[in-house]
Amino acid sequence: MPELPTLHPDFNGTLKIDVPITMAGAFAFYTTYTPLPEFSTSNKPSPTPTRTATYYIDVSPKLSLGNEVIPLDALSIFSVVSRFMGEFPKSWDKHLEGVARREYNMVHFTPLVERGVSRSPYSLYDQCRFDPEYFTNGEKDIASMIQKMEQEQGLLGMTDVVWNHTANNSKWLEEHPEAGYNIETAPWMESAIELDTALLKFGEDLGTYNLPTDLKTAGDLSKVIAGMHEEVINKLDLWQYFVIDVDQGVRDALAAWPEATVPEGTLNGVQGWSLEQKANYLLSANFVGAEGLGPRYHRKADAKSAAGLLAAIYGPFSSMPSDQGAAAGALRDILDAINVEFYKQYDSDMAVVSQQVFDRVRYLRLDDDGPKMGPINRSSPLIESYFTRLPENSTTQKHGSKSLALANNGWIWAANALKDHAGSDSRAYLRREVIVWSDCVKLRYGNSPADNPFLWDFMTKYTRLMAKYFAGFRIDNCHSTPIHAAEYLLDEARAVRPNLAVFAELFTGSEEMDYVFVKRLGISSLIREAMQAWSTQELSRLVHMHAGRPIGSFDVEEVSHNEASPPSKSGTNGVNGAAKAQPEKVQLIQGSPIHALFMDCTHDNEMPTQKRDARDTLPTTALVNMCASATGSVMGFDEIYPRAVNIVSDKRLYTSSSSDGEVTVGAGSGGIGGIKKLLNRLHTMMGKEGYDETFIDHQEEYITIHRVHPMTRKGYFLAAHTAYPGCGAGHGNLPPVHLAGTEAKLVGCWKLEVDTSDEAKKACAEDQKYLKGLPAKVVGLDGVGIDLAKHETVLTMPASFPPGSIALFETWIPSTEHVEGLDKLVTSGATEAFSTLDLLDLNFMLYRCEAEERDSSSGNEGVYTIPGHGPLVYAGLQGWWSVLKFVIKDNDLGHPICSHLREGRWAFDHIIDRLQRIAKRDKRPNLIDPTEWLIARFQALRTVPSFLLPRYFALVIKTAYYASWDRAMALLSDNVQHGQKFLQSLAMTSIQMSGTVKSASLVPNETVPSLAAGLPHFTTSWARAWGRDIFIALRGLYLGIGRYDDAKMHIKAFASVLKHGMVPNLLSDGRAPRYNARDAIWFFLQNIQDYTNMAPDGMKIMKDYVHRRFLPFDDTYFSVEDSRAYQAESTIEDIIQEAMQRHATGISFREANAGIGLDMQMRSEGFNIRIKPDWTTGLIFGGNQYNCGTWMDKMGESERAGSKGIPGTPRDGAAIELTGLLYSTLTWLSGLYDKGKYRYSHVKKADGTTISFAEWAKLIKANFERCYYIPRDPADDSKYDVNPSIINRRGIYKDLYRSGKEYEDYQLRANFPIAMTVAPSLFDPAHAMSCIELADKVIRGPTGMATLDPSDLNYHSYYINSEDSDNFATSKGRNYHQGPEWIWPTGYFLRAMLKFDLMRRRGEDGKVSAEQRTEAFQQVTRRLEGCKKAIEESPWAGLAELTNKGGELCRDSSPTQAWSSGCLIDLFYDASELSQEEDA
Repeated sequence: MPELPTLHPDFNGTLKIDVPITMAGAFAFYTTYTPLPEFSTSNKPSPTPTRTATYYIDVSPKLSLGNEVIPLDALSIFSVVSRFMGEFPKSWDKHLEGVARREYNMVHFTPLVERGVSRSPYSLYDQCRFDPEYFTNGEKDIASMIQKMEQEQGLLGMTDVVWNHTANNSKWLEEHPEAGYNIETAPWMESAIELDTALLKFGEDLGTYNLPTDLKTAGDLSKVIAGMHEEVINKLDLWQYFVIDVDQGVRDALAAWPEATVPEGTLNGVQGWSLEQKANYLLSANFVGAEGLGPRYHRKADAKSAAGLLAAIYGPFSSMPSDQGAAAGALRDILDAINVEFYKQYDSDMAVVSQQVFDRVRYLRLDDDGPKMGPINRSSPLIESYFTRLPENSTTQKHGSKSLALANNGWIWAANALKDHAGSDSRAYLRREVIVWSDCVKLRYGNSPADNPFLWDFMTKYTRLMAKYFAGFRIDNCHSTPIHAAEYLLDEARAVRPNLAVFAELFTGSEEMDYVFVKRLGISSLIREAMQAWSTQELSRLVHMHAGRPIGSFDVEEVSHNEASPPSKSGTNGVNGAAKAQPEKVQLIQGSPIHALFMDCTHDNEMPTQKRDARDTLPTTALVNMCASATGSVMGFDEIYPRAVNIVSDKRLYTSSSSDGEVTVGAGSGGIGGIKKLLNRLHTMMGKEGYDETFIDHQEEYITIHRVHPMTRKGYFLAAHTAYPGCGAGHGNLPPVHLAGTEAKLVGCWKLEVDTSDEAKKACAEDQKYLKGLPAKVVGLDGVGIDLAKHETVLTMPASFPPGSIALFETWIPSTEHVEGLDKLVTSGATEAFSTLDLLDLNFMLYRCEAEERDSSSGNEGVYTIPGHGPLVYAGLQGWWSVLKFVIKDNDLGHPICSHLREGRWAFDHIIDRLQRIAKRDKRPNLIDPTEWLIARFQALRTVPSFLLPRYFALVIKTAYYASWDRAMALLSDNVQHGQKFLQSLAMTSIQMSGTVKSASLVPNETVPSLAAGLPHFTTSWARAWGRDIFIALRGLYLGIGRYDDAKMHIKAFASVLKHGMVPNLLSDGRAPRYNARDAIWFFLQNIQDYTNMAPDGMKIMKDYVHRRFLPFDDTYFSVEDSRAYQAESTIEDIIQEAMQRHATGISFREANAGIGLDMQMRSEGFNIRIKPDWTTGLIFGGNQYNCGTWMDKMGESERAGSKGIPGTPRDGAAIELTGLLYSTLTWLSGLYDKGKYRYSHVKKADGTTISFAEWAKLIKANFERCYYIPRDPADDSKYDVNPSIINRRGIYKDLYRSGKEYEDYQLRANFPIAMTVAPSLFDPAHAMSCIELADKVIRGPTGMATLDPSDLNYHSYYINSEDSDNFATSKGRNYHQGPEWIWPTGYFLRAMLKFDLMRRRGEDGKVSAEQRTEAFQQVTRRLEGCKKAIEESPWAGLAELTNKGGELCRDSSPTQAWSSGCLIDLFYDASELSQEEDA
């Protein structure tokens, strides 16, 4: 056995296992794994190793004739009943030649092995011996026949395999009765055998009971059933098979009482129990036989349990008087109570027996549609026996008598196909629910070969023998064959013939159950039959099911990913030089529906003459052969046999005009052989070449089907006039058929004429030697109209086109005569055409929301709107692809986008015009090549018929989209290029968010790209560039994916507008920056630190100069037009120091232009900005109750609720994340100074003294835990600065320290992980892990982090900004940060979890074991599931700003937000770094 593949952990990549499959069949696979333990800081037991469910891949066989491959859908199968073929080899060869002349390519034989006494083809006497009645030379005859079929006649062979049963007289059963179900192997059958025997005897003796033997009425039958109750059921005492023997049960319990013990804890208070409770106790305490049947009185209460119950009620046996009568009586009552339900079961089953016998006898002897079998006697018993009694002879004498009655095979209406109805959990044989085949014994496989070695070995030999000669199997009675046995036997067959086609009829009653058999057995096709249709409408439905894909279906295979991207020509936007080529991508295989073998008729069912009108033979077979599936017919259908042949009782032999001479295509007599030859030829050709698209239309008694090749667009069109009962000779009217953009040529038009007179039928019926068809001929019809108009062809049927007529046309589309080249054109060349695009070009190519488009075009252009669907989310390719990817996946040709594309080429023009306009207006010359590529493709599509436009438009968009994606990957860093799809999707949001608009820039008077906070809400003017948002997102969206220049540009742009020691929250191009964010400066400084660590030569930025919008260390505000603007210069190093110095001395100012012009919601006090350090702790405090200077910045807006000007979350005081960011900056600067890389060592305090960065950091660290931690144990409160009366939750870190409302300090929010991530050394590791574990349970949602503890009274988790109510907490969305779940903190939370989890798993050597490391990473991976799903499903191709409770959609959220994606890229970057650290 080959070594099993193993998964190797890789957090940043996609885990894959290559499992080569080199042969056809059903392949099962599963994954064994140890479940991830619950995340916990305490010791938990390790989960038990487990495995996934079993999944299946079915690979179709590759059939061939000579050197020619025959796809499954190209099979044209002809079915014959072997016993009617005549003398071998003469007659057989003649009929096989006739089959070949009609250009079938496979023959299905009923079983060719020796048959049993009934002579039924499916009652097999000896499975391993070919029938000596025909094959006197045995296996040699079969070998020569198959050789000739394949080499001379062009026919493959298929045969039935019968695994479920054997003939009731099979000799080997006498030697091996264990192969069947008998009392020895299936003791639960004893009652059924006893009843069956008694019913047979009762039927023989009806006359002695004065009961009618020749039933005439239902009343007669009712008398018999009443007699059956009296003489059989009542006298057999079958109730004894259901109930407990109460007397014996009491005796057994009393005998066990002396040694009895009372089970601990289970019988408490038993003296007060009801009788029902006591009965239920015994039923649950080792009770024997409750579920199934067995011998009489097999059901028993466990004697020890019953004795224990007595001991619990009455005490030990030794304390009882010698007379235990009271105890015995009590136990008797309990057992009688148990028996009540068993007696009910018996009564119910006997009622079923009566009804089943009544119904079956009525059908056999009274019903008009039954066989009316006549009088009841020994040769025609009352019942069909459910059991075969083996003869008594020297062989059977070796076995016990209980082995000699074997259950016969049968089936049950609407039964569970996976259940063994002769098994121990079934009472079907007793209840007489089985429709039995008395000539067949059901085989008992058990659970494995070990349960019945002879049977498994014998059937394996049989199966391998059949596989040796036949290219296909039809599994007879598949739904009743144990599926595990069928799996085993098919494995054996495929070992002999790997490319074995497997067909089956399934009567499971559900498509879901059909699918179970198909996937587990690797069934190639399920047999379906057109003759089952009771109307033209139903026939149309069946044809539609098996015809193939709709015309114009989408191509679901990957495109362009097979091409490798060439290196960047410019090199300017690559990572460290020229971009690298993309590796080849692996294509995903596409699943397919269950294939069908669509038969016009099978040997089991009636012919058209019986069910419809004989003339329907022609339209039915034509419609079947036009389907893109394997098709088939049965001997007698083409020949117009008047009735289905009884395969058991009929002894006549086949005749066919096709067997007697040449078959010529077209009209002729003797059936439809000439037309069938043509139809088979076309069906095989279309199957081989892949004509798999169809369009079916049904109008009254007409069905039309058009089948075409998806690339060449060549096809065949069939119009069929069906002939159902009552159709008469009426010609009807099929309206003219309009074929858009298509030309057609008549192949032929014919009708079928059949003599269905009584004389003709009688002549066929009275022939005692041969099976003959009714006199019939196919007649050609004239008068077909083919009118070629400008853009269509109109087909008109003849005036005389009666029922039983067909018209066949060849079609093609002139404009796509070279369409194979069109597919190649559409899907090629994109990689090169898109290879010059830089990242800004890709923003235009792929994205741009409505607001961005309008802004850049002065309001003239927006995104495209699809009628019936609405506007796209983007003007670029992503907008189209977000719709098309689901349309393609579902092949949704009815989607509004498809309708729109069929109606006109407006989408083509819009896409081209937009790109040409942008290339010129925005000076993006790199867009010219891909635009020319698109022009060429769309130009090629302009002559394509409208019904094909959705397919080809989707193919163009898909190709262009993937080319753009691949180009983007080539321009990003290696970790993204080689990372998992989720990481790549996150990285693409960097391109999505980075672009230019007229109304916003990083600098005044120049349009430069900037990072938008989110789309579509934060894209233009003042709302685009937010200092806080940019520097929360920048590490991930720029540094983490290699966009170092873009990161530097944003750092320098905000450095240039430093004022008051702060960077602005709202940049506004630098014209009117607003300084109301206390946190933006700290995220900014953290980003500079990250830049120096992550960018190549990152430290050089410290010496870069920026021109200052305002004067250094000067709070004077002046306009951008002032001469002082951008005159002063500072290095980034000086900018950092200025920020640190201003915070050290304290900051106090009133916002410039304060008032309603600046912020119409804020109260006057809110414009006052105060920030100051506390040198007793080193913490920096700021803000007041009327402003909100951190990211939780929602200002109350509702006058109605009285919340206007009152922030939802002021977060004044010392916010925990700012303390962490401050400490991170201090330790960084201190380290740089020590290394001589930063020229400042300290800052001055307001009192004039100095403090070094190292001292300041040390001061914070000394006080951090005391100030922020809330201990789990109240006994530790004295060690921390806490107010126990306010504490809501323990074991967490405060969100704030000394805010304006004390209770807000103690709230659990998602801000502490920011501090943990940037300053892990501040935290006690045990406290940190405990807090993370609690937060994971309390505030982590499916995608985001709840912004407030749900146990907090201020928790309101649904953000509705439009709400204007009296609710102070929620009106006008004041609860923006009071419960809704924000995505970006998830990144910090998972980063913190990973850091501290790895830290706590380190051993004494400081290392984390491979297993422990894998678990830590997997804990994080599990928590990304929601975000992965969200970005994959979002039409915006990004992660939302926030969700409501539990991940519910928040309609007021930005659907894609920069920091949501950026912070998760941070996680992947950290994971990579941590992995390298652990590997070092």
